[in-house]
Amino acid sequence: MQITSFEQLHLTPEVMQAIADMGWETPTPIQAEAMGPLLDGRDVLGQAQTGTGKTAAFGIPMIERVDHRLKTVQGLVLAPTRELAVQIADHLNALASHRGVKALPVYGGEPIQRQTRALKQGVHIVVGTPGRILDHLGQGTLSLRNVTTVVLDEADRMLDMGFVADIRRILADTPRQKQMGLFSATLDRNVLQLSKEFMHHPLKLIISRDEIALPQIMQRYVEVEPRDKFNALTTILDTQRVERAIVFARTQRGAQRLAKMLHSRGYDAKPLHGGLTQPQRDAVTDSFRAGRLRILVATDVAARGLDIHEVTHIINHNIPEDSGNYFHRIGRTARMDAEGTAISLVSPDELKDLKRIMAMTKTNIIPLELSYSHAEEAPSTRCGKCGKEFKPTFTPPPNQPVYCPNCYRNYQNKYRSAKSLTSRARDLHNS
Repeated sequence: MQITSFEQLHLTPEVMQAIADMGWETPTPIQAEAMGPLLDGRDVLGQAQTGTGKTAAFGIPMIERVDHRLKTVQGLVLAPTRELAVQIADHLNALASHRGVKALPVYGGEPIQRQTRALKQGVHIVVGTPGRILDHLGQGTLSLRNVTTVVLDEADRMLDMGFVADIRRILADTPRQKQMGLFSATLDRNVLQLSKEFMHHPLKLIISRDEIALPQIMQRYVEVEPRDKFNALTTILDTQRVERAIVFARTQRGAQRLAKMLHSRGYDAKPLHGGLTQPQRDAVTDSFRAGRLRILVATDVAARGLDIHEVTHIINHNIPEDSGNYFHRIGRTARMDAEGTAISLVSPDELKDLKRIMAMTKTNIIPLELSYSHAEEAPSTRCGKCGKEFKPTFTPPPNQPVYCPNCYRNYQNKYRSAKSLTSRARDLHNS
């Protein structure tokens, strides 16, 4: 039966009241497809783009199954990042507000004792990152023996971050007889293998093939020289009716520098990246979510899992090296059927990456005509390594060596190779 209203699901009055409090009138496609089978006790393997209501799709059936009279953990949700865990728990608590069911986020970056005290007071649903869940299991402060429902959210991202062994260890601590939901933006080989290991004849739901080309997102690009990107960015902020924007930078240093430059020009902007402390990241995220901050300058790792509504614009200061990250980025706007705009600043060297994205998605990203002032061309200088004369795309700082594009690219490749494991571990810890 095709579900077209929440009334058809025969939910408890308390959950229906919470849905009314949210102002929802009809279920989204993923909710319409997933909630019925989950309420019937089936395992569900769901592929859907971000911002489509996945949390309610698995959260409402989980809340319905919980016995609020028992002060034990009966539901478990695993998420890749601290930010996503907090958002899911907040959403579940809102949906369970009239039913007496409590969800608790557990994650690294804050004292474990605070979470331990909350667990002792009685929690029905735990939403956590794999590492911190294992910490609690190791210390005996969390028991999963009464869990009846487990959900893996953004499973592809958790596997990309190297959490597969942790997930297996956690699931081994849950009862063999349980219901499972697995939700992912992509259903690649690794995700499907995980579903085969732990799910029982799951119903596969593909709401969209991937996070590509959301119809409500207007996608544009501006071809611009690297030295003109900042002026193009400020022109976009001034002329394109930008109410609230996330500007994506490729590196932590780039995000920090770009936010500082915007702030010095009078824009309300702050950075968000893995190099910040957890309290710093919390303060920036909370400020942006509450509408006190207009512009967030973020890296991919830091912004993954952010579920913030009313983001009108996504601006790519650089085309991401991984084409898949492009879709994750633009999915930060147009949440829950709202409209949004994604604008990419593309240098001549990045045009091939843009064309690859368009070819892969069969999406036509339209040029945006933009009139902006051009930065003064920096004078010629010599590379500090090979001695070749070249024209940099920026004004070099005084008394500091400058490297030509070839030497700098070689340095980056060597640095990535030498530091990849360390950087990956640090980013995962900060996430």
